[in-house]
Amino acid sequence: MNPGPEDKRQHPRVPAVLRVDYTDGRQARDVTENLSHEGLFVQTEQVFRLGDEVRLALSFPGLLDPVEVSGTVAWTRPARADQPAGVGVRVEREQDRRKLGDILSAAGADSHASHVEHEGYRVLIVEDNPHIIEMYSYVLKKLASGELHGKVPLEVHFAPDGHHALQMLREDRFNLVMTDLYMPVMDGFALVERMREEEALRAIPIIAISAGGKEAQDRAMQLGVDIYLRKPVRFVEVLETVKQLLRIK
Repeated sequence: MNPGPEDKRQHPRVPAVLRVDYTDGRQARDVTENLSHEGLFVQTEQVFRLGDEVRLALSFPGLLDPVEVSGTVAWTRPARADQPAGVGVRVEREQDRRKLGDILSAAGADSHASHVEHEGYRVLIVEDNPHIIEMYSYVLKKLASGELHGKVPLEVHFAPDGHHALQMLREDRFNLVMTDLYMPVMDGFALVERMREEEALRAIPIIAISAGGKEAQDRAMQLGVDIYLRKPVRFVEVLETVKQLLRIK
């Protein structure tokens, strides 16, 4: 079911990529696509019915500790070639709306948020497709430099495969790794496995990016991935989320 004319919101949606864990017993992990003060959209292949009550914990590894909210499934979206399936969740409780508002405004004293040290936030994107790298490099550099939506201490770096990524991770400090799963030399699965085995790299949050199906997702999660995103992925929205959360003190 797609939202009808009544779905025009007083508060606009803001793109946000946050991890979704379920606190109502569901053994699954998904990701948000956007947030508003009134609710959120969750990318998921799980089956929900309209009116189902859900309890969610929203977080971002290394930046935002779990923020728990409750809501009701207001609409569903079937999967298409250009977008994954998902559900729109309407949040009714005022205290939960305030929590969403704290994330959206990226301001002040959200007690769930972590403080980011002043030396800055460094992201490593592991991708072997030069066209994708070229496509996103320009926008990401603008994003990191502060030309888009204000400057925060954010650097974006690239590695062509897992082997080069490991070298960079061992030689320098990174706060987040975003990796494709299917690459030559060393694929993303091997990279995740090696990172989780090495004590110095074990705690670095990992976002996996893949066009693979449920099997790829399950394998990635078992290896220790924090967030799994299905292609096509809007890298800019992930980095915008990082920038937004960096403003939470």
